[in-house]
Amino acid sequence: MTISIISHPDCELHEMGSHHPESPDRLSAIQDRLIASGLDLLLQHHNAPLATHEQLCRVHDADYIEQIFGLSPQHGHVAIDPDTSMNSHTLTAALRAAGAMVLGVDLVMSGKTSAAFCNTRPPGHHAEHNKAMGFCMFNNIAVGAAHALQVYNLERVAIVDFDVHHGNGTEDIFRDESKVLLCSIFQHPFYPYTGSDSRSKHIINIPLPAGTDSKKFREAVTSHWLPKLEAFQPELILISAGFDAHIEDDMSGLHLVEEDYGWVTTQIKNIADKYAQGRVVSTLEGGYAISALGRSAVAHINALMG
Repeated sequence: MTISIISHPDCELHEMGSHHPESPDRLSAIQDRLIASGLDLLLQHHNAPLATHEQLCRVHDADYIEQIFGLSPQHGHVAIDPDTSMNSHTLTAALRAAGAMVLGVDLVMSGKTSAAFCNTRPPGHHAEHNKAMGFCMFNNIAVGAAHALQVYNLERVAIVDFDVHHGNGTEDIFRDESKVLLCSIFQHPFYPYTGSDSRSKHIINIPLPAGTDSKKFREAVTSHWLPKLEAFQPELILISAGFDAHIEDDMSGLHLVEEDYGWVTTQIKNIADKYAQGRVVSTLEGGYAISALGRSAVAHINALMG
């Protein structure tokens, strides 16, 4: 099974300070682990293109996009919120991260690859239609989903988000779009303190308490996600792949291990094989314990390969 990895050196140039957890080391940790595991030789490698203004405007307000472009500094850093800032390379990196999802959708929809993983940053799932937050500028997975709906006229796109934080931005963008099924599992109460009280026929939020282990995580996925995905019969599945629920990641209080990421990816891939011709595009969200991130991402990619 052909699997693609999409990345770009520009994504390593974005940084928000030497002590910021969302660091360039995250991408190299995944790439190094792929090489060490031997999986790197089995992947098709693609450079992430820059997302276009049209692609961004499908999910973000034009005024907001103009604001982000206008804030991009030539030197130093510009603060967007207490957690998020831009350096002179951030805008290009953010455009590459969003563009990677567009390319991933194009690759799987054209049959050139079975699935794709976007090893890019900054992450995206906290970015709302008119607001940057939580390390995120543009909502990468939303850009990919909107591209699939607009260009390929899909009727059923599923987004699965297993980052430890609720993907408030993705929910904000697709709250009223019934063609998108959003399945999200996250620690609660926890940043961004949303999602626990919002649920609809196409928004499936599963809040978990701190201390949740592998058994409870898998039970929640099996009981809540899989029946909804089966009933929805998606034509394409997109994954917000955050690995910060790992027990070694001190940014959270869930107790998952890398085998859990392999397991949940296999469940998602089985649904994709059944209804979506195996088409899955995944993009990196969180994950800040470098060793655990590398191991978890490899387990995820290995499961995408079947």
